Amino acid sequence: MTEAQIAECPPLLFFDTGVGGLSVLRETIKLLPHAPIVYAADYAGLPYGMKSEAELAARVPALLGRLVERYKPILATIACNTASTIALDHVRSALNIPVVGTVPAIKPASMLTKTGVIGLLGTRATIRQPYVDLAADFASNKILLRHAAPDLVYAAEAKLRGEKPDPRVIREAMEGLMDQPDGGQIYTVILACTHFPLLRDELSEAAQRPVQFIDGAAGIARRIA
Repeated sequence: MTEAQIAECPPLLFFDTGVGGLSVLRETIKLLPHAPIVYAADYAGLPYGMKSEAELAARVPALLGRLVERYKPILATIACNTASTIALDHVRSALNIPVVGTVPAIKPASMLTKTGVIGLLGTRATIRQPYVDLAADFASNKILLRHAAPDLVYAAEAKLRGEKPDPRVIREAMEGLMDQPDGGQIYTVILACTHFPLLRDELSEAAQRPVQFIDGAAGIARRIA
């Protein structure tokens, strides 16, 4: 976008480590098909799920600050679960525009589960966050089984490059959930990384039984709109 275009119609800013945020962008475009978009991917920092909380709490606000200064968006979306669960409050304190974050879809999963056992796939950094408020409000009487599957990020990136994702990575991600105690009762799985919905078909096949995968993209898009 040129400086004149930015001044005339401020864009929506989407920020992620790679292409995972496209799953959120896709749902947003359905609601706001004519909105100008700036999509920024921090490939230099990929993957966020392997970084410490301190690193992300410093890196994400600094990068978003520079992006906001350059593109002057009307709203920013952190289309990354890891960055949101760690740095969202820091970013909101630093910026003077609305900031939408992405958090695991625990509420809809708790409403849909028929067994009371919910699976959650995320990065290492994401699954070690407590989600205290969400869990207390929406899943206090449920069993939430978590599994870190950081390699799914690279599998999703590979798929969007036109390559075939490594089936071993997909299989091991699902086995990491299903092989836990009570894992045999999982029929609802939260995809707690914006990259993971890009692999929904592959994950479904690897599950080898009917599983409902849930992500927050549609709800995030409604919030943006």
